[in-house]
Order: sequence, then C-alpha cells, then structure tokens
Amino acid sequence: MINKIWVSMLVIGIGFAAINGKMGDVNEAIFSGAKDAVTICFGLISILVFWLGLMRIAQVAGLLNSLARILRPVATRLFPEVPPNHPAMGYILSNMTANMFGLGNAATPMGIKAMEQLKELNGGSDQASRSMITLLAVNTASITLIPTTVISIRMSYDSVSPTEIVGTTLVATTCSTIGAILIDRYFYYRRVRKGRV
Repeated sequence: MINKIWVSMLVIGIGFAAINGKMGDVNEAIFSGAKDAVTICFGLISILVFWLGLMRIAQVAGLLNSLARILRPVATRLFPEVPPNHPAMGYILSNMTANMFGLGNAATPMGIKAMEQLKELNGGSDQASRSMITLLAVNTASITLIPTTVISIRMSYDSVSPTEIVGTTLVATTCSTIGAILIDRYFYYRRVRKGRV
C-alpha cells in the first residue's frame, strides 16, 4: 500500500510540474536531493558505526544483559502472554534496549524477529495479538536515552551543539511511551469489557 502512495505522489508531482512548465526545477531538485542524501548517509554511517561498535562492546562486557535484566520486570508486565524464557521476550528486550540508545536501525531486525515469535505464540494467526499491538506501540514511541541518529544528522549539518537535544528527547519520548502504553491498555480493556457483554 505504501508503495502505491509513493508512486502516486511521484506521478502527480511530475505531472503537475509538466503542466506548469516546471520540469527544470524538478530535475534540479532530484539531483540536489540525491547529493544531499549521499552526504547525510555518509554522516549517518560514521555515527551509527561508532554507536553500534559501542553497543557491541557493551554487549560483550555484559552491560546490555544487565540492562535487559532491569527491563525484564517491565517487559513481563507489558507482555503478560509471553512466557519469561520464550525467545520472543529476548527479542523484545533487545529491541527495547536498542531503541533506548536511539539505534532504530539495530532495533528493527530485533522487532521483526520478536513479531515472528509472537505470531507463533498466537498460533500463526494473521490477526494481531495483544502482545503484537503492545510491541508496535512501545517500539514506535520508545524511550530514547541517546538520540544517536538525530545527533548524527545535526553533526552533519554543522550544529553548534548537536547533543543539546538529549534532555528534551528523553522527556518527549518518555511522555510518548507513557501515552502509547495508556492508549494500548485503554483499548485492550475496552475490548475485554465489550467481549464480556
């Protein structure tokens, strides 16, 4: 579906530019956008490699396991249907840990693996289970201690103080996570009440 939306936007934009005689501007925007994209990607690669390296060091040193142990009681309350020693719980904890360090690219594979395991727990059904919905909400609005990707983008654009957003990001993502959990629970208990009636 998302591919159809992007293609539609592209076709409409090019068609509108052709009708109004702005194809020169479109060509210029394409080439300048491609150049900017490559520049940003190289800036992101360097920062992400650095942070992924630190994450690997933290993993080998046992820090991530310690953080996962701290998060486990929270995760078991958020995902009561998932057995504590099930592989899905491990992937969920890894996803949450990576998101806390602002490593969305590292968190995505863990989230996908967690969803696959949760689908198995759900009997292979195509209908999302409560745990799958909760994971999606928590993953989307995850608390971020270090917004690595945003810091790298700010650095690539020569920000005077690229890390000054850490405090505000922490507050904003904490609020978004609490909001996501409350909304998730509200709709879950509302559905349960309707089921009982």
